[in-house]
Amino acid sequence: MFYTMDGDKVRLRIKAQPAASKNEFCEIYGDDAIKIRIKAPAVEGAANKELVKFLSKSFKTPKSSILFKTGQNSKIKIIEFPLTEQFKQWAETYRT
Repeated sequence: MFYTMDGDKVRLRIKAQPAASKNEFCEIYGDDAIKIRIKAPAVEGAANKELVKFLSKSFKTPKSSILFKTGQNSKIKIIEFPLTEQFKQWAETYRT
């Protein structure tokens, strides 16, 4: 599974695709990541900043509460943030 919920925290494993035409969630990548397209290029942290902004807006959580656990300089990242109702609803669409 590409995410884990532990108490009041979520860890999301992401395959980032920078320099896309728009920010969007895509398909499951492999068995353990979700592909997310990001508008910003992978230059000087721009894609990571855009990713944080996109996740913050999508899951209604402050940008300051979104943490990179691994992969800040990689396309595969693990992000941690507080569990929100918006995330729970979103995650339901990916349950199998």
